[in-house]
Amino acid sequence: MQIIQEKIVLITRPSRLAGLKRRFSTKARARFYVEHLHADFKDYESEDALYDRSVQEATEHLRAFRRVQVIDRSYLPNFLFGPKDIVVALGQDGLVANTLKYLEGQPLLGVNPDAKRWDGILLPFQVNDLPKVMPQVVAGKRPLKSVTMAEARLNTQQVFYAVNDFFIGAKSHISARYEIRHGARHEQHSSSGVIVSTGLGSTGWLRSILTGSQIIASASHGRPPIVDKYKPLPWDTRHLLFSVREPFPSKNSQAGLIFGQVTADNPLTLTSQMAENGVIFSDGIESDFAEFNSGATATILPSQRHGILVV
Repeated sequence: MQIIQEKIVLITRPSRLAGLKRRFSTKARARFYVEHLHADFKDYESEDALYDRSVQEATEHLRAFRRVQVIDRSYLPNFLFGPKDIVVALGQDGLVANTLKYLEGQPLLGVNPDAKRWDGILLPFQVNDLPKVMPQVVAGKRPLKSVTMAEARLNTQQVFYAVNDFFIGAKSHISARYEIRHGARHEQHSSSGVIVSTGLGSTGWLRSILTGSQIIASASHGRPPIVDKYKPLPWDTRHLLFSVREPFPSKNSQAGLIFGQVTADNPLTLTSQMAENGVIFSDGIESDFAEFNSGATATILPSQRHGILVV
């Protein structure tokens, strides 16, 4: 009989200074680079020191409850989580979203290492909260919140997940060419790409698109800007929203199918007409993309997988 060892997985990310030291090999070279740009290197140092201290303190707190494994976020795509693991993300909101899409029902705690620096919508806890929160989590008595994820299925048999949103378009600033299908409607498009957002992601990229569109539309008609009354979707909403960015109407492209809801029964389908540089990526991680070139078809819908956040 196989014994599944329960553990806590602490996800970390490099600080700005750690990233610069990797890039320039030494701290002295990193300092020269930052100060050459007339930035405050002491801010980089204080952020790095505080984050290192937060990692050490969090590890010590967590070891009181289970074995702890600390991994850098760069290992997430290849890391195997146990079914009974508890996962703690120590960083910014993006680290929580990036971690969540690699989990399959394991509870995730978002911990803010520097509340004076980061607002932390997805970071309800601080390091010194862990001794109080973890006993409840281990006992299964802490409140949990379900997060709907998005899923993109390609005709190459690849499947990708998003916690916040998908971007489908061109890698550079050239126009993306594709066919879009939603229900009985279909069009040929030339645009800056398509954003498909979850409820969790509706506070981010989608909100900026809709806010900008409202203000531009009001100004173009000589009306005062609309006061932002945007209401984001609940995190567990079982539909997605798609929005086409900067659609260009022409003899060969239309601009009618621009915005709508995506459900399991009414998915969004995009077929690439780009010879090269077409991409699909999720949650703003441009380096982790799938090619979306001529002949590639992506079907996007709410995923059966969902994330679990400890609140």
